[in-house]
Amino acid sequence: MKIFLALLLLLASSASLYAQSGYIEVTAPGNRQLKMAVAPPRSLDVSPDSASAGIASDVIAYDMNLSGLVAAEIHTEQSADKGFPPADIDFVPWLSAGFDMLVRSEYSLKNGRLTIEFRLFDVINRKLITAKRYLGTAKDLRRVSHAFADEILLALTGEKGPFTTRIAYVSTQTGNKEIFVMDWDGHNPLPLTKNGSINLNPAFSPDGREILFTSYKRRNPDLYRRSLSNTAEVAVSRSKGLNITGSWSPDGSKIALALSKDGDAEIYTIGKDGSHPTRLTINPALDLNPAWSPDGKQLAFVSDRLGKPQIFVMNADGSGVKRLTISGSYNVNPSWSPKGDKIAYSRMTGGGFNIFVIAPDGSSDTQLTFDGSNENPSWSADGRFIAFGSKRSSGNGVYVMRADGAGQAKVSHGKGGHFQPVWSAR
Repeated sequence: MKIFLALLLLLASSASLYAQSGYIEVTAPGNRQLKMAVAPPRSLDVSPDSASAGIASDVIAYDMNLSGLVAAEIHTEQSADKGFPPADIDFVPWLSAGFDMLVRSEYSLKNGRLTIEFRLFDVINRKLITAKRYLGTAKDLRRVSHAFADEILLALTGEKGPFTTRIAYVSTQTGNKEIFVMDWDGHNPLPLTKNGSINLNPAFSPDGREILFTSYKRRNPDLYRRSLSNTAEVAVSRSKGLNITGSWSPDGSKIALALSKDGDAEIYTIGKDGSHPTRLTINPALDLNPAWSPDGKQLAFVSDRLGKPQIFVMNADGSGVKRLTISGSYNVNPSWSPKGDKIAYSRMTGGGFNIFVIAPDGSSDTQLTFDGSNENPSWSADGRFIAFGSKRSSGNGVYVMRADGAGQAKVSHGKGGHFQPVWSAR
């Protein structure tokens, strides 16, 4: 029991110019993976900024390769390609090289002001699929490149990607456990808390503008929230004992969390300002880690009421409690997918943990990770990817993978350990 509690505390202007359906059918001869060429942007300036051109192409190729839908390569342009319209592009060399799609772009960077236009072409049919122009500053180049990668996924699948979103996580970079936030691919890490204490379990609000977290800065594990736009840390729950594993309801009106003010840890809901505490579980066991279903009608949570921690599901009012996981003797960290069709969680397997996914009815229990010790899964806004913390040979880091476990990649960088990631909404 004490080990279980200690563990959870520590872990604790646009133009779409293609098919009317809004997306294209992703096929390739012989069921092979589609190939995409990403040409570095052409500069419209007298003195080109080659470093900026490299950033844009690197970002798009990285995003698209992680998606698994295409194999993207950075490829220099053909000399015959003089302009943007399909009529000005010689598609034959691209087709001969085996490419199905081509990303071209042009940019201007003057006095710190950026103008960049991306276009995605169907090489086989010699057509423009989608185009987007962005205005900003030089520091916006990575963000707008991610934004066009989102547009590519929209064109291919009918749903935007999550590449402009961010991941919050716990880092020991400063020597303390502080909350950081970074771009989904690990770039632009920024500290959110700087209180020199233990800060755990970050959770994004549905609009992505605020974060919940538990902090020991007043010696008790209290729940706080703060906006990403300022430094004020507002206490939401400071009951005696545990105030941990806070989770926003999908509409942002409530917070589910675990409180131990009654002696043992129980699941409660409170208003986002900490008002109207409502107890949902009544059991002498430990109940922790509530996770809302995307429709707000149910909560998954962890309980050791059967002797070892397992994942349970209940209605949002606390009724209808049922056990979800039946395999494994130690299952924690539930995270509901945005589409509501899967719940990711961590299971102890041998000497460490691995990430599994299971359907809400208990079927299709599937292991996704096999290397290292892996915990705290969190879904991207579109449900295509999962972020998780992993302890591997390189230390504790934040990783991402596709929803089927493929394409695992470490995205956190810098000294110290990085863990407990949570993905923001769009």
